[in-house]
Order: sequence, then C-alpha cells, then structure tokens
Amino acid sequence: MTTPAVRGPLRYGLAVVTALAALALTGDARADAGPKIVPAKLDTVLAAIRKPGARAVLVNVWATWCDPCREEMPDLLRVYRAHKDRGLRLVLVSADDEDTRAEAQRFLASQGVDFPSYLKTGDDMAFINGLDPRWSGALPASFLFDGRGRVQQFWQRKITTDELTTKLSEILRRRTQ
Repeated sequence: MTTPAVRGPLRYGLAVVTALAALALTGDARADAGPKIVPAKLDTVLAAIRKPGARAVLVNVWATWCDPCREEMPDLLRVYRAHKDRGLRLVLVSADDEDTRAEAQRFLASQGVDFPSYLKTGDDMAFINGLDPRWSGALPASFLFDGRGRVQQFWQRKITTDELTTKLSEILRRRTQ
C-alpha cells in the first residue's frame, strides 16, 4: 500500500505545523539569533581584556533600561568597526538582570553586534572596584585599556565619538612607535 502524495493547502498546512513543532522543541528562534550574551563574573571580563592580540580594548558597561547607554551604542560600534583592523577589541558588558537577558540580546542584534558579549553576574561592588575603583557604578561606563590591560581612560557617562577616537588614536599611535 502506498501513501498518496499530499498536495495543495494540506501540504502547506503540514509544513507550517512541522515548522511550529520544530520551534517548540528548540525554543524561540529569535532568542537564539544574533549575539550570544554569556553570564560573566569579573574574572571572565578581565580575561577578555587581557587576552593577547589587541592593541587597545574598549570595555562598555551598559543596560537596556539606560537611555544614554542605548544612545551611545551605535557610536561605540562605529568606532569599533573603524578601528578593529588596527587592533581594537570591544568588550560589551550588560548590567541587566538575568530575566532581561533576552531583551539585551535583541538590542545588540538590532545594532548588528555579531560577537559574544557578557551579562554581569556576581557581587556588584567587587565588579565595580575590580574594573576601576574610581567608578561609582553609574551607567554608561566605558574603560579604554592599552594592549597590556592597563586602564588608559575612564568615562562614567555617555562618551562622544570624537573623544573616544582621539584617545584611541593616542593609544594606537603609542604602540606603533
């Protein structure tokens, strides 16, 4: 006995049901799309800063609920893309809670972020003081490190493209002389 071929609307309906079943088994495809946000304590972020190969590392601590953080992200990404071939590494650290991680991931995907980022975990004060004791914990916060992992500049506010580019150029120029 052979099974008759499925045609027309029934065939389409079966395809839709199959796709929906696959989504139900694997979870929401949108949550898996885009950049991965990895939970990370201070030591993980410091390891990303000190990882060999970068001539400068920009760390930006941000959150989805922070309007200045969201406003500056396109500029930070523009500077990163313009200088990554010269040795700039960008480390993004979300200060969102675990329950808003998917929202943070969607925001980064909307900005075209295609590299892993971090979700801060652990003790807030240890994280703050571990990055820079001058930091009060206010967001946004950006830290520009040289290739050896030493803080060269710290901003506890939204930064402009011009000031970031100026300081970054100083660091990159210093390392090439």
